[in-house]
Amino acid sequence: MKNIAIFASGNGSNFEAIATANINAKIKLLICDKPGATVIARAERLGIPALIYNPKDYPNRAAYEEQILTNLKDAEAEYIFLAGYMRIIGSTLLEAYEGRIINIHPSLLPEFPGLDAISKAFSSGVKQTGVTIHYVDAGVDTGPIIAQEAVDILPGDTLEALEARIHQVEHKLYISVLKEILK
Repeated sequence: MKNIAIFASGNGSNFEAIATANINAKIKLLICDKPGATVIARAERLGIPALIYNPKDYPNRAAYEEQILTNLKDAEAEYIFLAGYMRIIGSTLLEAYEGRIINIHPSLLPEFPGLDAISKAFSSGVKQTGVTIHYVDAGVDTGPIIAQEAVDILPGDTLEALEARIHQVEHKLYISVLKEILK
């Protein structure tokens, strides 16, 4: 069984989907960069240790990531899975976990990288968007793609309806990919 850490910044629905799935892993830590984020309460409810780091408390990204890395090493985390983590991963973590940081992104990359991908796709007029699982590299949503699944934007769709369908696909696709990676 592999030891993993999950990084999340917000609501935590992907975090909970991973935490409650039958995967070959033990979640050693939740790393969160937003004090008060809903994901923290989810972790507490599920009995998973949550460490909250406010980046503003550190002089730079390297110092912030060094503190996280210390805790990841103490927890013997072998992989990092990003689940709605809204910070760019820097060189400190990229070097320590090369090829072992996975992200989920709510678009069919390379389309709509970065923040607000669902609303960007919705307002752009495209007929389809989706979900991408990829390895993390030094770019923003540029790492090698592991898996993708399309989600149609339907006539008369609302942004909320599209978001809900994307979240359903995220939960299913991410778990499927993680099971393969953790075999």
